[in-house]
Amino acid sequence: MKVAILAGGVGSRLSEETQVKPKPMVEIGGIPILWHIMMHYSYHGFKEFVIALGYKGEYIKKYMVDYSSLNSNLNVDLRTGSVSMENRHAPDWQVQLIDTGVPTLTGGRIKRLQPYLGDSTFMLTWGDGVSNVDLCRLLDFHHKHGKMATMTAVRPPARFGHLEMAGDQIVSFNEKPQTAEGWINGAFFVLEPGVFDYIEGDQTQWEREPLERLAADGQLMAYRHDSFWQCMDTLRDKKLLEDLWEAGQAPWKLWKD
Repeated sequence: MKVAILAGGVGSRLSEETQVKPKPMVEIGGIPILWHIMMHYSYHGFKEFVIALGYKGEYIKKYMVDYSSLNSNLNVDLRTGSVSMENRHAPDWQVQLIDTGVPTLTGGRIKRLQPYLGDSTFMLTWGDGVSNVDLCRLLDFHHKHGKMATMTAVRPPARFGHLEMAGDQIVSFNEKPQTAEGWINGAFFVLEPGVFDYIEGDQTQWEREPLERLAADGQLMAYRHDSFWQCMDTLRDKKLLEDLWEAGQAPWKLWKD
């Protein structure tokens, strides 16, 4: 099963980093967040990726092309220019890198991937968020309900401490709890090829008309995930993920080194 990853956005709220690289290449623990996401899918057995490129897409192309050589010992014959690798260390992934245009919106990027995703069920996510969602259970849930689309619903992490009060007295204080109510789009999808018919073109935003129409048609189901999920929208989010990784407490790191 193929995994589509949207990696073409500008990431303006991370402009300190994204002026020189696309958002999915912003690093957590010295490794692009895109790699973390792909490792999550690979851990669950999904190793065929179709990546929608846009803003500074050449950066992602270069990273993928150079990955094997940068993670291996090299023998270089300077006379002939031939290069051979020793102790090659690279995951067994198949990666297609597809230019989908810089101004193209999320729905348009998905539509442009249609020729590469074929006529089968596929997975979809964004290139800027990590989670420990069980992707095999997500897929099983999708197959069982038989609808066209499954969205992973998550509880957003709170940005501020939560106070429980009795009158003017604080009876409990939780520094960073998840919200007690409400679910949001966690951007881990399983989709049938029929969803392409819900997307008009490049200027279609996936989160608006297509999802709204799928919901109205009774074709959109929610897989509830109440464990870890975190997007990387700001430098604050990046620091949170960095701190978890450096402390060896990254919940999304399900794989072994």
